[in-house]
Amino acid sequence: MNIIAYLKPTCGWSMGVRAIMKKYDLDYEDRDIINNPDQYAEMVERSGQPLSPCVEINGSMLADVSGEEVENYLLSNGLVATTAEKTDVPTNAPCTDEEHEAMRTKTVRFF
Repeated sequence: MNIIAYLKPTCGWSMGVRAIMKKYDLDYEDRDIINNPDQYAEMVERSGQPLSPCVEINGSMLADVSGEEVENYLLSNGLVATTAEKTDVPTNAPCTDEEHEAMRTKTVRFF
């Protein structure tokens, strides 16, 4: 599988996507959209919208998704098998107020 995940370094939604990748032991490319403006611009261009996380799986873009939604996509398309493994973080949780505050000082929008 070819997986590219456009994620924030710290964010509830992004950590949920990472947890799903770990749960199913999936190799993926983690692209930092906060500290790398080129990655953010690429995400917007490829997904057609500015919200994250976005995960591209074998050429199919899942825009503005949670880890739970990524897991449902993987399972419903037969890309992974059900497992009893648990995640170490919630897979469907927003960023905390502290995470939002930390990102507010760094986030730069390019569009």
